[in-house]
Amino acid sequence: MTPSTALTPRQILDRLVSFPTVSRGSNLNLIDWVEGYLASHGIPAHRHWNEDRQKAALFAHVGPWEPGAVVLSGHSDVVPVDGQTWTTDPWTVTERDGRLYGRGTCDMKGFVALSIWALVEGQRRGLTTPLQLALSYDEEVGCTGAPPMIAAMQPVLPKGSAVIVGEPSNMAVITGHKGGTGYHVHMKGFEVHSSLLPYGVSAIMEGARLIGWVNDQNAAIQSRTPGPVGAQFVPPFTTLHVGMIEGGTAHNITAADCRFAVEMRVVPGEDITAYEAAFQAEAARLDAAMKQVRPEAGVILDRFFGVPALVPETDGPAEVLARRLTGANTTGVVSYGTEAGQFQEAGYSAVVCGPGDIAQAHQPDEFLEISEFQAGHRFMEGLLGALA
Repeated sequence: MTPSTALTPRQILDRLVSFPTVSRGSNLNLIDWVEGYLASHGIPAHRHWNEDRQKAALFAHVGPWEPGAVVLSGHSDVVPVDGQTWTTDPWTVTERDGRLYGRGTCDMKGFVALSIWALVEGQRRGLTTPLQLALSYDEEVGCTGAPPMIAAMQPVLPKGSAVIVGEPSNMAVITGHKGGTGYHVHMKGFEVHSSLLPYGVSAIMEGARLIGWVNDQNAAIQSRTPGPVGAQFVPPFTTLHVGMIEGGTAHNITAADCRFAVEMRVVPGEDITAYEAAFQAEAARLDAAMKQVRPEAGVILDRFFGVPALVPETDGPAEVLARRLTGANTTGVVSYGTEAGQFQEAGYSAVVCGPGDIAQAHQPDEFLEISEFQAGHRFMEGLLGALA
């Protein structure tokens, strides 16, 4: 591949979607291709490997070797298609009725394709302000790949000043989102016949106590008047949620095991660690009570993700830039989490702004409207003009 073979955003998207980078597997085929494509245009890229070296993040820099870059941030992984009914091949971009169908077209390989195109164009045209690409892994399993990538970027690249995280927002400028954390809960009971209930420990019934505590927290939170930041969200408050539960052996045996997960989505400005501490304290209280009946019983918690909130900045560099490029007069907030809060926590100004509708993310027959892809292309053209 030579510098004369620059690909269009659509051609890049076709290549990216063809790599089935479901989070449970490796993303290295995609990373290999992106790294090789950038290298063919004289752009060196840097990898940060995960622990078993089955996945890697990739970051690169074009323009003057100095701080102040605009960072285009995306993730390489997608969610599974298992059990979904698709009318097209999910690993091939199919154009139909003004839409581009394929897994990841919306979330978020459309933005990644545009970012790669912009990096190559920036190298070709020449920039006076630098541009960077940050491509992570494992966003879909709790945003776990971005923090080590961000840490790895610091000693290798000049630090950027504004991060555009291209999650699908219909090209609206999003300046805030809720933080999140989640716990896998294993209630360990002790089996006896149900007629001897007081001498055993039902993991399900004790789990119900902890889930009841979650419900009580939601009721207390929702009884309060939302603050000015919370009022911007839908819903306008922090939420705690249990989505799945399993356990038990038979209807007449106290359950030996019960497993479920608790997630919390916390409004920016509220202390997520305080919610976690309260949850852990209630779990500890139940653990002690269960052990009084049977020392083998108890509560086991495993924190499986934690994502900081994106806190709205007052005229932050990322917001100012994104609003200028989109022509937006207003900004918005969303209740889902992104890697933007992790960049902000590391000292970057960050916003979310990308093509596509979040309602299409993770769906069968996921699609990106061509008009949205074109809007993203115009955004990148404007960005290159601003940086030149």
